[in-house]
Amino acid sequence: MTQSHPRISKAVIPAAGLGTRFLPATKATPKEMLPVVDKPAIQYVVEEAVSAGLDDVLMVTGRNKRPLEDHFDRNYELESALQKKGDAQRLAKVQQSSDLATMHYVRQGDPKGLGHAVLCAAPHVGQEPFAVLLGDDLIDPRDPLLRRMIEVREQHGGSVVALMEVAPEQIHLYGCAAVESTADGDVVKVTGLVEKPDPADAPSSYAIIGRYVLDPGVFGVLRQTEPGRGGEIQLTDALQQLAQDEKVGGPVHGVVFKGRRYDTGDRGDYLRAIVRLACEREDLGPDFRSWLRRYVTEEMQQL
Repeated sequence: MTQSHPRISKAVIPAAGLGTRFLPATKATPKEMLPVVDKPAIQYVVEEAVSAGLDDVLMVTGRNKRPLEDHFDRNYELESALQKKGDAQRLAKVQQSSDLATMHYVRQGDPKGLGHAVLCAAPHVGQEPFAVLLGDDLIDPRDPLLRRMIEVREQHGGSVVALMEVAPEQIHLYGCAAVESTADGDVVKVTGLVEKPDPADAPSSYAIIGRYVLDPGVFGVLRQTEPGRGGEIQLTDALQQLAQDEKVGGPVHGVVFKGRRYDTGDRGDYLRAIVRLACEREDLGPDFRSWLRRYVTEEMQQL
């Protein structure tokens, strides 16, 4: 019989990173505010949380991240200027970000890793299950991964991670999960996790991507978790404990994702994400695809 578990309403978005891979662009601009076509990457993430029914969003920030708060706040001067111009289309776009969700902010302080960033959310989350969305991974809204993860949590309790199969030579870039199959084809039970393993030591080809639905029991584990790989408090290490001892916070399951994911954490992948999303836009796609075909053809002719 399906168990009933508390409804999830809160999302946590860690956004305290320095964005060093995008210097000098991120010297004064948070990496989360870099545009993906014409919206900052962080807005895609908040929109995803809201579309999954999570309208209470806590952003874990750090120094020089004030533009994140400004983006999701009202800008009365800009709105007034657009109103006077009669530019209703741009006015709606400006107001959309401030009307998306109830936004909250907390500073991480010391950059001690993802596990520590999640722990900073404990006073806001309390004893409720919650979702964690990393801003480097953009999930196409046509592939409702987070909604599916919430369904799995409601069915099984505990925590749920998003998994994607990657090539063996890439597994060292991710947390990796050891898994057992279940009756649901897209759901596995996680029996162990390791952060960024050597390919020879990886328990599977299933990589953890940036979506989590977590039981509040993870906070108690994180408080006792020692710094791990890179000298940081790793969320993966805490989830490993939850997977080994279900009494702490229930089981850990994984949803195997085969949809469209845009990685904006790497410069090359960031550019590819912009191209893919621009190509699919109704207002930009036709002209952009036409130009792109000509450009690629010209480049191929010069080889």
